This record gives sequence, structure tokens and C-alpha cells, in this order.
Amino acid sequence: MTKETKQFDKMVNTPIKKLVLSLGIPTIISMLITSVYNIADTFFVSQLGTSASGAVSVIFPLMAIIQAIGFTLGMGGGSVISSLLGEKRDEEAQVVGSSAFYSAIILGLVITVSSLLFMNPLLKLLGSTDTALEYARDYALYIVLGAPIMTGSFVLNNLLRSEGKSKLAMIGLTAGGLLNIALDPLFIFSLDMGISGAAVATLLSQLTSFIILLSMFVFKKSIITLSIFKISRSFHVYSEVIKVGFPSMCRQGLASIATILLNNQAKLYGGDPALSAMGITSKIFMVIFSISLGIGQGYQPVCGYNYYSKRFDRVKEAMWFTLIVMLITMSVLSIFFFVFSTQVMEVFRDDQEVIKIGSKALKFQCAVMPFLSINTICNMTYQSTKQKVKATILSCCRQGIFFIPLIIVLPMIFDINGVVSTQAAADLLTFIFSVFFFINLCKDINNKIQLENTSIS
Repeated sequence: MTKETKQFDKMVNTPIKKLVLSLGIPTIISMLITSVYNIADTFFVSQLGTSASGAVSVIFPLMAIIQAIGFTLGMGGGSVISSLLGEKRDEEAQVVGSSAFYSAIILGLVITVSSLLFMNPLLKLLGSTDTALEYARDYALYIVLGAPIMTGSFVLNNLLRSEGKSKLAMIGLTAGGLLNIALDPLFIFSLDMGISGAAVATLLSQLTSFIILLSMFVFKKSIITLSIFKISRSFHVYSEVIKVGFPSMCRQGLASIATILLNNQAKLYGGDPALSAMGITSKIFMVIFSISLGIGQGYQPVCGYNYYSKRFDRVKEAMWFTLIVMLITMSVLSIFFFVFSTQVMEVFRDDQEVIKIGSKALKFQCAVMPFLSINTICNMTYQSTKQKVKATILSCCRQGIFFIPLIIVLPMIFDINGVVSTQAAADLLTFIFSVFFFINLCKDINNKIQLENTSIS
């Protein structure tokens, strides 16, 4: 039995709960480590002052742009590969993997060059105050130098997960994340590099993850091989990857735009303390949300393989199991962080204004966070089954369709309280909107199960 056949058998015959958890838990660990090292950056940089903490918030949308490219090609390529492997079209999967990876490297280089040429205007656009500009510039320099590494790593990670090899993906991301946590205090304080030290630590950790992930392909631990000779010259291949990955581009791209608007509104209504508080809050939110995303990303290859193998009963079981796990974990964590919001903020800053604004924002977000599970499961199912339009619409809701107008209007009415409550209001509207998609999704899967049972009988 070839490794391709063995993996196919695993994905379509292993009991659903065991399969989703076996793929989801390594992904959860990877995402938690990634979130924790982002938190570590924020924590250690916050010790340098409120302006330095605000500078990290300024760079977040730039990193979101880099992630948008990596996730678009990675999740787009990964979803296409899952469907191709599910249909046993292995050679075509090889072409898609190679094309997505090398495209990510090239686009990462474009970001590096363009960002270096227009650094100061870019940082102002991202919402930097005059006092935070120097810190932001020092931090951004190393981040943009690492853009090709970051985009490449996101693609490698998603390609491994698309095959159902999330443990291999976990090794690369976890190693890099742990290294970052260890290097932050060394570079920032022991070597007296300040905020530049945090950025250098991030760059080195990303490089480490990239090398480890790439080695999985070089030493043939994966089904997909990466060869420049397999790069497609067909527009259709890139078009399909981008179309399927477009929801990820929308989600990450809109997250970048939303953060820019949030930074500018926070700067306008609360200055550096508000800029710092909202940045810390967003990092804490990602730690909580990473668990939900992790189990969801463990679900995606299960959904893709089984959907294209016409095992719709397994798709339904996997979807409901994943949704229930998401709801429970998000609810428990939301309650904890809601109750201890002030204490959590005090860990990062002893600035009372930062603590006051940040704890209020965290409470607002925790109050509605569990409801995001509906949007997440719908989005991931539609993306895995290449229902591009529906997946794109759902991706645009949280930080686009609802957030962007709210972040403009609510602060005009409620001042700084409008800034801190915008994301929660957008999340609530996203949930209400997503319920209708979820109902239709359940009906669609039930219909496919009935048709498949009828054809068999």
C-alpha cells in the first residue's frame, strides 16, 4: 500500500471524533504556541513603555497583510489539494503544492522591497502616532525582511495539514514559537536591543519554523513534493487556488484594514494608552480564538477528503462534532477572561488608563465570542468544499461588512467606549447573519446524504 493510499484510507475510514481530534489537537497546539509568542512579544515590549506597546499594535496590520498572502495561497492550495487527494488525483496535487509555495516566496519578496522603499508613509498610514513612530520603524524593519519566510511558512504549514499531517506541521510552528519566547527577553533586555530585539527574535523564530517545515518536504515526509519543475504555467491552477483561498484573503486583508481603522480611531479618541490597550486586547483574543481555529483547521481536511469521496454522512458528523467542541471551549475561556479581564491586563501594563480601556474591550469581546463558532464552522466547510462565494461573504462579515462602518460610526456617538465595543457589536451581527447560512448548510448536507443513499439502494 502506497503512502497516498494509506493516507486516503485513514481520512475516509477512521472514526470521525478520533480523526478530527487527532488532526485538531496538534493544530491547536501550533496555534496556541503562535499566539503565546505573539503575546510574549507584546508582554516584553510593553515593559519598554506605552509608546513601544502601541508600536506593536501598529505593525499588526502589516503582519496581517503578509499572513493574508500566506493564508490565501496556503489555505487555497491546501483545500484544492484535499479535494484532489480525495479524488485520487495525486499528480495534480503535486503541481498545485509547488505552484502555491513558490508564488508565496515571490509575493513575500515584493512586500519586502515595497515596504522598505515606503517605510515611514506606510507606518503613518497604519496608525502610528509621532511618539510611537521610531519604535514602529525599528520593529517593522525585521518583520518586512522576513516576509518571504513568513508567507512560505504559512503555505508549507497548510499543505501539510491538507494531507492530514497536522503533527508534522505542529513540529515546525511549535519549535519556532518556543524559540521566540526564549529569545525575546535575551535580545530585548540582556543584549539591550529594545524593540528591535523583539523583531529579530520573531524573524529568527520564523526562519527556524520555515527550515523545519521545508525539511518535511525535502526528506519526503509528505505526499506533496516541492519542485520548481512542477510549477504550473496554467492560469487555471493559480485561478483555482486564489478563488478557493479568496475567503482567507478577505478575512486577513479586512483584518488589516480593520486594525488600521481601529488604530487610527484609538489614537484619535485615546492616544497611546488606547492604542496600546486595543493591541494587547487583540493578542489576548487571538489566544482564546486560536483553540477554536485549531480544531476547525483539523476539521477542514476531514471535510475536504470525505466530501469529494462522497462520504457526506461523515462530513455531517465531523461538522457537528467540531461545532460542539468549539462552543464548549470558547464558552469556558470567555467566562474566565471576562471575570479576570482586569487582572489579565495588569500582567502587561501598570498604566491604569491602559488597564481600564483594555479590560472593558476584553469584556465586550468575551461576551459574544462563543457565537463566532457558527461563522467559523460555516466558513471552513464552504472553503473546504470550494463553495467560494458563500465562504467569501462569511469571511467579509466580522472585520469588513459590519466592523468597518461600526468603527467609524460608534466612536462618533460613544467616544472611546465606541472604540472598545465595535468588535463585539460586529461579532454579534456576524453571528446573526451566519445563522441563516448554517441552516442552509445543514439542509444541503442532509439532501446530499439522502441522494447518495438513494443512488446506493
